[in-house]
Amino acid sequence: MKSNYIPSRFKIYEIGFTLVELLVVMAILGVLVTIALVSFRNSQARGRDAQRKSDLKQISSALELFYSDYGKYPDDSGGAILACPYNTSTTCAWGTGEFGDGKTIYFKVMPKDPVSGQNYYYRIADAPNGQKFQLFAYLENTQDPDLIIPPTGYLCGGGTKYCNFAITSSNTKPSE
Repeated sequence: MKSNYIPSRFKIYEIGFTLVELLVVMAILGVLVTIALVSFRNSQARGRDAQRKSDLKQISSALELFYSDYGKYPDDSGGAILACPYNTSTTCAWGTGEFGDGKTIYFKVMPKDPVSGQNYYYRIADAPNGQKFQLFAYLENTQDPDLIIPPTGYLCGGGTKYCNFAITSSNTKPSE
């Protein structure tokens, strides 16, 4: 008759996890955390891009109101609107300036790019006539269907970030 007795020095203890099991679990967790972080960053970039598009649409609407009042769009200077107040040489600073004349305020505070160091870019496409405008921004999502390819020659901030999204008056294109 065989005995089931195993001497104590040969007993195998099955309490806890092996090192290999712990490493596998840690590797799986690392992959999941990496995927979550990349997804989170991409969603943040898409959110900032949506804000940029919304800002440019609002600025475009204000510019159209200005056009209906004066028969031309405001002049530009260094990528900013030159009408704070109208008929002066003061630019509307992105994020702080008020866009308007003495009687009408088109924007209480001009929108600003959500990323510090980046700006929107405004220009009159047919200066000095003021009949065509272009508004530009830099979108972070390189897969956005509204991207201008190749990007414009205008800098939207950061020294190397060329504007790659535009909203224009109906009588012009971003490439003009």
